[in-house]
Amino acid sequence: MAPVEGRWRRWRAKHPAAARVLTWTTTVLAAALVLFALLMPNSSAGFRPGEFVRIPVEAVFGAAVLIVLPRRPRLVVAALGGLVLGVLTVLNLLDIGFTEYLGRGFNLVLDWSLFSDAYSYLQDTMGKQATLGIAVALVVLVVVLLAVMALAVVRLADLMSRHTATATRSTLVAGTVWIACSALGVQFTGVPVASASTAKSVEDRTKRVQATLRDEAAFAKFAKKDAFANTPPDQLLTDLRGKDMMITFIESYGRSAIEDPVMAPGVDATLTAENQKLVKAGFAAKSGWLTSATYGGSSWLGHSTFLSGLWISNQQRYRTVTAGDHLTLTKAFKKSGGWDTVGVMPGVQKAWPESKFYGLDKVYDSHKLQYKGPKFSWSTMPDQYALTAFERLVHGKKHDKPLMSEIILTSSHQPWAPIPKLVPQDQVGDGSIYDSIEKAGKRPADIITDSTKSKQEYGKSIQYSVSSLINYLVKYGNKNTVLIFLGDHQPIARVSGNHASRDVPVSIVAKDPKVLDRIADWGWTDGLQPEHNAPVWKMSSFRDRFMTAYGSTPAP
Repeated sequence: MAPVEGRWRRWRAKHPAAARVLTWTTTVLAAALVLFALLMPNSSAGFRPGEFVRIPVEAVFGAAVLIVLPRRPRLVVAALGGLVLGVLTVLNLLDIGFTEYLGRGFNLVLDWSLFSDAYSYLQDTMGKQATLGIAVALVVLVVVLLAVMALAVVRLADLMSRHTATATRSTLVAGTVWIACSALGVQFTGVPVASASTAKSVEDRTKRVQATLRDEAAFAKFAKKDAFANTPPDQLLTDLRGKDMMITFIESYGRSAIEDPVMAPGVDATLTAENQKLVKAGFAAKSGWLTSATYGGSSWLGHSTFLSGLWISNQQRYRTVTAGDHLTLTKAFKKSGGWDTVGVMPGVQKAWPESKFYGLDKVYDSHKLQYKGPKFSWSTMPDQYALTAFERLVHGKKHDKPLMSEIILTSSHQPWAPIPKLVPQDQVGDGSIYDSIEKAGKRPADIITDSTKSKQEYGKSIQYSVSSLINYLVKYGNKNTVLIFLGDHQPIARVSGNHASRDVPVSIVAKDPKVLDRIADWGWTDGLQPEHNAPVWKMSSFRDRFMTAYGSTPAP
């Protein structure tokens, strides 16, 4: 007899009442855990009381199989069944998390690579030690969940083997009730009593995997088609020759910033004030809406969709298109021979081979921008500094050709704490001035669990980013400057809302009236704030519309 088993029997003989309570408590907990796994929804909105008073058909079939199996096969099948339930529970939790942050469920084929990005984000937000602790804790929790789920099913299987007659009758009754409820459509609080959610979940995941694999092949063929692939250089963007172009993405600048009742008052006031600055400086703007290919994160999908004219909604599509030679908007400026092209990428902290795909002659990443101040959570530097460095290192120098600059502004990246503040332009320097501002700001832990606080701080970050950009344009722009700026995606659901659109604002700003005359038929709103009913286009349609409006000749 094993020592542990012997001690358990002695203790049970000495304390029979306590042993019975412990045995039944463990059994009830095992049954509850298994039922929870079988009935668990894969979205936070699905957690309603009615979801957990249903009869799962998988439990009926599972019990029937375990009752008829001999002891050894029964234990093997029970353990494997428990592991499968554990895996499905983990996948449901991933679906919930991905829906919260990215507005979609977890993709079994494509999303594993995003865990490294999530780890890096947590490191930047919470520090290396805290992130390592979280990662270790999550791995331990997953292992424990799988083990406990397997033990729970084995325990229930043993119970049924000891009480075969009772288990058989109970299974027959449960099966009969399930069939009757299914046939009659019986519901409780609006939820069908007869459940097959686990089987449906497995079926849905299988279909998603198959659809992903089909999409991969179809997109690779589609990406080879390009309306401007063979356009001669002298027929590209002819109506913008001589203009200094700025294409600027503002992180997480979504429609909710302009229309949500918590964020909108501050953001709208900022847009109005900044538009007045533009008008006073001789600039004008037109604004509309674009529907982003991503939501809550994965900014590079939004950037590549906007610039390539292709709908790049997942990581595989991104890999496919960036490995090819599809003509991006930035590359079109380079191909024309009329512009030098440069990227200002404060969020890039390591090698970025995609610069070749985007047609950028030179990239100023977080290291080359020469910032000496503190990080603001994930953001490596404030937007005002990034723009000031762009002026000092690139734009303010003499050039043989006009510049086409792609600039990514990151101060509005989650978790929106701490947020930089605008400082006098002549005090920006090497960024050391931001030390005291960063220390005095809020910490991510101050807002991350509070939706209202997150909305408020998100709104402030958008105000900061927009003000930084417009201040730069007013100070350093001229009659030949043309600015295109937009958001790359909406913020996460905790800020934008569970049913928010994927729309982002987009604006074109210029002093030369001929620039905006070219898009007069687009129906966009005058100023920096698009009206609610302004046109909404898919982000992937912008490249072709823009290139056509400014004199490019299609040549597939």
